[in-house]
Amino acid sequence: MLKIKQCYKVLFIAALFCFTQPSVAAQFQDFDNLEVHYIALSSTFLQPDIAKKYNIKRSRYNGLINISVLDKNNQNKAVSAKLSGAGRNLLGQSSSLSFTEIKEGDSIYYIANYPFTNEEIVNFNIMIKTSNKTNILKFQHKFYTD
Repeated sequence: MLKIKQCYKVLFIAALFCFTQPSVAAQFQDFDNLEVHYIALSSTFLQPDIAKKYNIKRSRYNGLINISVLDKNNQNKAVSAKLSGAGRNLLGQSSSLSFTEIKEGDSIYYIANYPFTNEEIVNFNIMIKTSNKTNILKFQHKFYTD
């Protein structure tokens, strides 16, 4: 039952950002102690009031990375972590990610901006440090402008 509640929390986060196109899908990666959910998208997917609330610049050339970290050993409860990393495009150009922690009730998630050009493919490498372990999240995303 608690796992179902955690799934609803992740869906709530997605609803919070008001994703409007079906091509946007959340993904996750399992680690020994964590389940890490992540998504990358254009900031224009956010409603203006949501972007303003979280100080996110809405632009067709500004991407948003959203990550939540769940403790598999504690009924998938959201946990605080320190996140750092970068995105690197196929030309080797790199941009650091600066994550902001957002807490809403029992939910904790992290957001970072990422500048991109149309149809740019970016490889993300993100270090996730919790109190007892460090994990590396790697994923690729292709950004599109509106």
